[in-house]
Amino acid sequence: MKLANETTAGVWAPLSPGLDGLVARLEALSIGPMFAAERDRALRQALRPYVEFAGNAPLPPFAQEVDLATFIVYADYYPQDGQLTLIEQLRDVVTEHIPEEERAWMDPLKHSYMDVVEVVPGSAATGQWACRSLGNGRLYQAQGGDFSLGFRAGQVLLTRFVQQPGDPETNDVVLGESALLLSPEEGRTLYEAVCELRRQREIDAGSFELGDWHEFAKRFGFELLWVYAQMRLRALYQVVAGIRYCRSDGQPYLYSMALYEHREFKFLRETLSGMKGLASDPADVGASGGSGARLRWVQSDPADAGKPVVVARFTLTPTQLWVETDSRERLDTWKHQLASALGFSLHFRGEATAPPPHLLSAEELDAEQPVRSVVTPEQDAALLQAFLEMAYLDWTDRDAPVLGGKTPRHAATTQAGREQVARLLDEMEQNDPGWSHIGRPAFDYNVLRGHVGIEEVRREDRSAERTR
Repeated sequence: MKLANETTAGVWAPLSPGLDGLVARLEALSIGPMFAAERDRALRQALRPYVEFAGNAPLPPFAQEVDLATFIVYADYYPQDGQLTLIEQLRDVVTEHIPEEERAWMDPLKHSYMDVVEVVPGSAATGQWACRSLGNGRLYQAQGGDFSLGFRAGQVLLTRFVQQPGDPETNDVVLGESALLLSPEEGRTLYEAVCELRRQREIDAGSFELGDWHEFAKRFGFELLWVYAQMRLRALYQVVAGIRYCRSDGQPYLYSMALYEHREFKFLRETLSGMKGLASDPADVGASGGSGARLRWVQSDPADAGKPVVVARFTLTPTQLWVETDSRERLDTWKHQLASALGFSLHFRGEATAPPPHLLSAEELDAEQPVRSVVTPEQDAALLQAFLEMAYLDWTDRDAPVLGGKTPRHAATTQAGREQVARLLDEMEQNDPGWSHIGRPAFDYNVLRGHVGIEEVRREDRSAERTR
């Protein structure tokens, strides 16, 4: 994600003393009691893609984004409560002296606007550097400095230029304190997306009054920031979606799970054995018969022929079917196939598709290759426990296929039913997926035993029984 690192995504440029003083006065005026509400409204509009998350944005705006949004407040924003713009208010101030060197920058700043520009080949890195607006082709001669030493031909900047005081037609400009840097491809993507917004506004208005780039950028410069923010968020989502979760041995971690209940072990065994893409799990160590019978099938990624990579696992027990996959998409595909092949023989009891939490570092965000995240045993145990707690939340009051459609609580009202429910819970605990993941059950089945009035079983007794 190239739009992730603030140290490389933007630059800061020092302002000339007169412009710097003017900006300081505008800042003080904007945070005053008369204008603070309007300032907040303008900033929320300019940074809307982040504000819409109501404090839960997956990443914060860059400081340069906030700075460019603040300049919109200074130079472009017209208050909705009928006040004059900030520059107009400052111009009318008579209670304090404003130096002429600051007043000289009022008109240039007032007429400035957001722009998307590309660095022209052969530009000087110091003194002055040349760039061309993607919007209207206007050529700028910008004052340079240390901040511009790393600029490359073709690189795109999202920024605001302020004309040098004097000639209103001059192309000599200074950078409005900050700029966001994009690659040529990213810059072109941003510009084309902004043009689409511009065309949509013209369609909605029924006129071509925004045909001039200057007019559009002055009135709706905040939409350039919108598109940039959306590009950042989209790039982040792509990185997150591309994270490869794996176990310590390098095999994919199967975090997308679904649980089904059934009462037709033989039919399911025959159907799953014949399903295309599945093969018996060579690592299966389940019992071969009795109440603890368990069979496993796996799907290996064909892209890694010669080096089996398990991307899906099916575990069939006498009363349950577990499906584990390496992605939500793969789980959805298998759910459709199971529904088609097995129909009403399966009773869906829940699914979990959220991957383990992983805090992306700046290096991972900037990496060209997909991020690999090794899932710890603690994370594995937490995910399994959360899923089972959700799946078994109302288990005692839900019709169970193996109990003939009765609920466990209803069945346990008779002695024979209590024994049947006790055997069912023993079988569920013996085949809990936690045994193969973390070496112990991921769920405390004594909770369910307590709900139906069955005597609890100590975990030590269950572990000894499984070992035997």
